[in-house]
Amino acid sequence: MSLQLILNLAIAAAVCALLYVMQQRHVSFTKRVFSALGLGVLLGAGFQAAYGNGAAVIKDTNAYLDIVGSGYVKLLQMIIMPLIMVSIVQAILKLRNASSLGKISVLTIGTLMVTTAVAASIGILMAKLFGLSAVGLTSSAAELARGAYLEGKLATTQDLSLPKMILSFIPENPFLDMTGARNTSTIAVVLFSIFVGVSATGIAGKKPEVFESFSHFVHVAHVIVMRMVTLVLRLTPFGVFALITQVLARSSMQDILKLIDFVLASYSALVLMFGVHLLLIVLVGLNPARYVKKIFPVLAFAFTSRTSAGSIPMSVQTQTARLGTPEGIANFAASFGATIGQNGCAGIYPAMLAVMIAPTVGIDPFTSHFLLTLVGVITIGSVGVAGVGGGATFAALIVLSAMNLPVALAGLLISIEPLIDMGRTALNVSGSITAGTLTSRVLGQTDMQVFNSNADLNLDGDEQVA
Repeated sequence: MSLQLILNLAIAAAVCALLYVMQQRHVSFTKRVFSALGLGVLLGAGFQAAYGNGAAVIKDTNAYLDIVGSGYVKLLQMIIMPLIMVSIVQAILKLRNASSLGKISVLTIGTLMVTTAVAASIGILMAKLFGLSAVGLTSSAAELARGAYLEGKLATTQDLSLPKMILSFIPENPFLDMTGARNTSTIAVVLFSIFVGVSATGIAGKKPEVFESFSHFVHVAHVIVMRMVTLVLRLTPFGVFALITQVLARSSMQDILKLIDFVLASYSALVLMFGVHLLLIVLVGLNPARYVKKIFPVLAFAFTSRTSAGSIPMSVQTQTARLGTPEGIANFAASFGATIGQNGCAGIYPAMLAVMIAPTVGIDPFTSHFLLTLVGVITIGSVGVAGVGGGATFAALIVLSAMNLPVALAGLLISIEPLIDMGRTALNVSGSITAGTLTSRVLGQTDMQVFNSNADLNLDGDEQVA
């Protein structure tokens, strides 16, 4: 172990110690996450400036930081399936009303699909305003390799029709799906949990003693799982710090500058779509400034971790404890939002990519026929996009192949993919929270006392004023 590596790790350890002291002093969760994000940016940029891109010491440092960053993400992934299952089953046991379940599903999924169509339209608009085009771009060895990889994945994507995708949601083996083995495992577990809950409510009148025993069991399981969620979420500032430090340390300014127009266009579209989310929040009568303050920690984690699925536990916790959304709706929105209608990965990104690549094969991407077809393909294709790293690539393959565009050209963006993916993932999570908040508000189930409070979770089982 070199002296430089020891110094780097010592600095990182000092930052983690500072974050721990802030936690012991009961500094609000939001402030701790924000501090971790800022310190990670400073340290990552410092490593990049001190050693230069691609330095061996940065690679070694990131390997140790990965224990904290990826370790935290793995812990979150560990509790996703148990959280979804016990929360949805308990919510259905409390509902005992199939019509309420139907309304929640329609409103949540409908909001996700509609906002994805809007996101695609915004992506197209930004591509037009920034004049994006793949014509004339050269490919490096890495980009060519990425293009070849995408070409290899094309056959699998083309074989995936909408009926097959919908069929994949049905849990043939729920125990396999509880391991997260498939891209659609999250929704499969949701459907299995719905079946369990509905089956249990069906015996409430016939065998009340059995129903009460099962209901008590689910309640106990729910309490334990939520305690697990709390314990893991305490580590959020440390995970955010490690993840953002890694990203900044390995980023290349030369690669970013080479495709700066695409980066600027992407983030312009992401900001505009986030504005659409806030407009929806305003339309249902909620304070947008208060809303943003309450969801910031989960967006910061999504931004640094680049995993929509991994954000599910924090998203549910944020919606229930800070926005006043009932647990059943929060779980529906977070679970479906990680797989259906991702505004960033499945909406904005494939739209911009298609408009950028179309001119290389002599297609005018701004004809009404092309645009209407593109938005339709994106909206339908957004069903079943995995909420993990690589989901945007899968969405792009679906759209480009459906539009008969060359998929290999998507490899041109390999150098800036992580930077853009951070913003896309944050928007995905924002979209799912917006869907849950809107559904809860429309159905009149939002606890406005919780939403209007200034309480901020300290994740010690209590609350504190921010």
